[in-house]
Amino acid sequence: MTILLLALSFVLIVVGAFFFTNSVEWAGRRLNLGQGAIGSLLAAVATALPESVIPVIAILQGSDPPQQAIAIGAIIGAPFLLGTLAMALVGLSATIFAKRREQGREIQSQMRTGQRDFAFFLAFFGVAILIGGLGLGTVVRIAIAIVFALAYCAYVVVTVRRGGEVEEEEPSPLFFDSTREDPPNAFQLILQLVLSIAAIVGGAELFVHEVEAVATGLGVPLLVLALVLAPLATELPEKANSFIWVRDGKDSLALGNITGAMVFQSSLPVAFGMAFTPWVLEPTALVAGIVGLVGGALAWWRLRRRSFGGVYQLIWLGLFAGFVVYALVASSAPPAPPPPPG
Repeated sequence: MTILLLALSFVLIVVGAFFFTNSVEWAGRRLNLGQGAIGSLLAAVATALPESVIPVIAILQGSDPPQQAIAIGAIIGAPFLLGTLAMALVGLSATIFAKRREQGREIQSQMRTGQRDFAFFLAFFGVAILIGGLGLGTVVRIAIAIVFALAYCAYVVVTVRRGGEVEEEEPSPLFFDSTREDPPNAFQLILQLVLSIAAIVGGAELFVHEVEAVATGLGVPLLVLALVLAPLATELPEKANSFIWVRDGKDSLALGNITGAMVFQSSLPVAFGMAFTPWVLEPTALVAGIVGLVGGALAWWRLRRRSFGGVYQLIWLGLFAGFVVYALVASSAPPAPPPPPG
């Protein structure tokens, strides 16, 4: 029953995100936003929402160590996955569909937007990992959390102003629009948006309950499951959009979807974690964060070369797989004996 409920939580989260993404795309069109803003803001936040809701629900359920482990694992796990597997996904799609794409294997994304997003991610997520290793006091953490939140607000303003050209191609029809109006009316759009958020929140709450039961049954620490399982279930399926966009030659939308999510995940969820948890990162979480930073730095460098070639795809995959092996080995090692008295 626990496995079935966990699977149901995944379904609710992913389906809710699917409906949410569809409604957000239409909202972006109604607001006349450019491709850069849609990719780095609306699409990125829409696909990052399920993963971001999990730590919020975990903390709202209590401040005990299990809830804090799930929250911190989900917060660190998303940037870790985006800096490793998601980057390999972009390169893999460009390689597989090279003959179909006009630009071949070369990544023709908006250089200024991509470089800015990577720089933001490396700076803010790097600071977050450093703070997690230092174990700062509550007042200092809250002050830094406010800075993180304000920084993301500034990022939103800049992105909207420099959003690029407006996307001419219409999104898929709104699911709640039975009449297929163009554009759908505001009531249908808001209704789909509200119900999709409800599904995401309900799925996240169910996930938090059931992942504790799975961790207990398997003897795997909650932190490890939250670091690996949560982003795989909630973040990676939505990044399949980037695979499709790269196939169709829409590299700016594809990479913006990922880098925008990296900016979001390294600012607002991190700010929430610093404000509402002690934000003392265990070694496993620290390693995951460092691996995510290494993968992001590699992607920042390769974007300047406009190539996510096969060797680098293997490096990103190796970073992800290496951490998973490390986390499983570390979680199975017996705890160190306490120091002798005196």
